Amino acid sequence: MAPATPTTPTTPTTPTAPAEPGGPILTITDLTRSYGRGERARAALRGVSLTVAAGEWVAVVGPSGCGKSTLLHLVGGLDTPDVGSVRIGGEEISALTPTKRALLRRRRVGFVFQSYNLVPHLDVSGNVELGLRVAGVGRRAARARAAEVLDDFGLADLARALPATLSGGQQQRVAIARAVAGRPDLVLADEPTGALDTAASRRVVELLRAEHGRGQTLVMVTHDYAVAAEADRVVFLRDGRIVDERRPGGRRAATGGEAAGDAGMATAVGAGASLVVVVDDDDEDASTARPSGDGPGNDLNDLLGLGSW
Repeated sequence: MAPATPTTPTTPTTPTAPAEPGGPILTITDLTRSYGRGERARAALRGVSLTVAAGEWVAVVGPSGCGKSTLLHLVGGLDTPDVGSVRIGGEEISALTPTKRALLRRRRVGFVFQSYNLVPHLDVSGNVELGLRVAGVGRRAARARAAEVLDDFGLADLARALPATLSGGQQQRVAIARAVAGRPDLVLADEPTGALDTAASRRVVELLRAEHGRGQTLVMVTHDYAVAAEADRVVFLRDGRIVDERRPGGRRAATGGEAAGDAGMATAVGAGASLVVVVDDDDEDASTARPSGDGPGNDLNDLLGLGSW
């Protein structure tokens, strides 16, 4: 039997179209995005280029309004750039139609939100299975994969519990389990520890680190500098541009621009697949970060392939 092509559905435990070892899993080229018109126009990103190799852990840091949330939306295909391109595992996504971008998100991108966005009338197992089902996984295979992931996450005893009966930390662990269950190329996490206490945040970070060790690429917006401190490479974003870059121990990379942030933030970690962390120094105005026409409350639609999908 001929081997499956990258567009052929895979088993739920196998990544879709993985990048070649050592090759780029995420390539962002000359990304530019503005919102508004005329005098009200605001440039959120100004020619951002970034390549993340499989096995690399990158942190992107910067002040409020520097374009981090916009970058996350563009990488996830929730918005399209004015200029530039985004490639995930070699597949160009910025030129796809909305329908094709939706299909790509279902197959290749997992989402984790600060507010968890679990379906309230589905139990824990049902929430994890749901992400697999919308990606085309059969019912029995989805149930088996959900059980496997919940066991890995220490949530097997809560498989039949409803979200309202769980703590915030438990709900976020379920949300992460749902995001990684299909082994997507990218998991995009928006403030996954923002609503959690210290102990719950530590547990969530441990789970994300474990997924990274299994080969999962993660792009995360976070206020938590302890997470960014574990990255292999720290990229500084300011006013929609990359202005500096540092390696572990304060070694500077050749990106130019004014120095920004602490060299001590970049500390080496063990080998694993690509992890991109976007650190938010302050809350960005959601009205400027959201794609045009994307109102509040659409996060769940984006996750499940409804609405704009």
